[in-house]
Amino acid sequence: MKTIKNIAIFALVAVMSANLGFAQSSSTKKLSDDERMQWWRDSKFGMFIHWGAYSIIGGERGSKIAGGGAEWAMDKLDYTVEEYEKFPAMFNPVMFDADAWVKMAKDAGMKYIVITSKHHEGFCLWDSKVTDYDIMDTSPFKRDIIKELAEACKKQGIKFCFYYSIVDWHHPHAQGNLYPNYNIAQHDDPSVVNPKFPKYFKNYMKPQVKELLTNYGDVGVVWFDGDWISDYTTEMGKELYDFIRDIQPNTIVNNRVDKGRTGMDGMNNKPGKFAGDFGTPEQEIPDTGIDSDWEACMTMNGTWGYKPDDNKWKSSEDLIQKLVDIVSKGGNFLLNIGPDGYGRFPAQSIRRLNAMGQWTKANGEAIYGAKASPYEKPKWGRYTTKDGVLYAHVFNWPKDGVLKLHKDVKVKKATLLTNPDAELTTLATSREVLVDVPMLAPDSIVSVVKIELAN
Repeated sequence: MKTIKNIAIFALVAVMSANLGFAQSSSTKKLSDDERMQWWRDSKFGMFIHWGAYSIIGGERGSKIAGGGAEWAMDKLDYTVEEYEKFPAMFNPVMFDADAWVKMAKDAGMKYIVITSKHHEGFCLWDSKVTDYDIMDTSPFKRDIIKELAEACKKQGIKFCFYYSIVDWHHPHAQGNLYPNYNIAQHDDPSVVNPKFPKYFKNYMKPQVKELLTNYGDVGVVWFDGDWISDYTTEMGKELYDFIRDIQPNTIVNNRVDKGRTGMDGMNNKPGKFAGDFGTPEQEIPDTGIDSDWEACMTMNGTWGYKPDDNKWKSSEDLIQKLVDIVSKGGNFLLNIGPDGYGRFPAQSIRRLNAMGQWTKANGEAIYGAKASPYEKPKWGRYTTKDGVLYAHVFNWPKDGVLKLHKDVKVKKATLLTNPDAELTTLATSREVLVDVPMLAPDSIVSVVKIELAN
């Protein structure tokens, strides 16, 4: 394990290098907040990737299985820092192909990728000058994963984004010096104080974030996590947010950079008071639309990191309908993949990505750039709207061939999104607007009726 002296030396080198100027290819024109957020608001659909040394563990230690997410293996399976260090030293994902990963995301209809540069375990997936607990120095792989993924994203027109954990179970100034006696349940207990944490924040965390913002081109989003620990303060959060915006003014930062979110539901309890550009409801979708930017992050099965015995897979139908539901309420959908230790996406994930890609290719007009509609949620599905058009996403196709819209919808023209040349007959009544549709649903999961509005 690196000594505190060596860590201090690495941190000093990183800060000096940053001051001398890293190779930075990011754009410099500062945008207004709305301009800065626009690409993200229009994108709607992104890929979350949880990947690290925990991916070779698979959430198991002998007969013991980690409860919850496999990415918490170090804690849930009671590894000490010294015991756990063998896994980064074994991490050799020889089947990792950044171009293939990005292509799968793009083909699924995703517009941005968020990769865990460092999760709670502390192991870094890039060539960090602040520590040797990284992919280049500790692992036999010796390839900068963040660099390869950033380049693949740029080449294929996908926004590159990274996740960074405020928690660090390896660093001696963060939580690492207390393992195995550090109680995760006390992370948010104000009476449990780590006086060395400010040193970690200043000399380790900020220099690492600067590396990621300086050496890998334009970064769309910095996605923080671990904000719940009592050692991390709102003053640190605001300082970090400003620090990021000084380096890359147009980068978007999630609300977990600060202390505002209420528990794990991800939305700030006092909008406008805390730093961060969007809320992050985790594993859930709000019941109604929210008058602020938000992104629902969700797993395909029950875990973020790779866990081969977790077979609680959501169906393709469920995932597509979740995408529609989220967009209909004004949000984004960040859907997770947990690659294995070799660098492979699980076959179950690939099948679901393919299904989502087929649907978004046919119906993307009703998703990308769309907003919530002013109408209440219909029994048969959801509405989205864009540029004077209302899109009716029909989950339950009407058996009688008549789709019932809200009575206030003023129809200029109605068609099936996938058959724009065949106009559908409509009739406005005092109670509803009726649309004659084919008896058979055009799509077995979600069919979309496009309504051009007269008003």
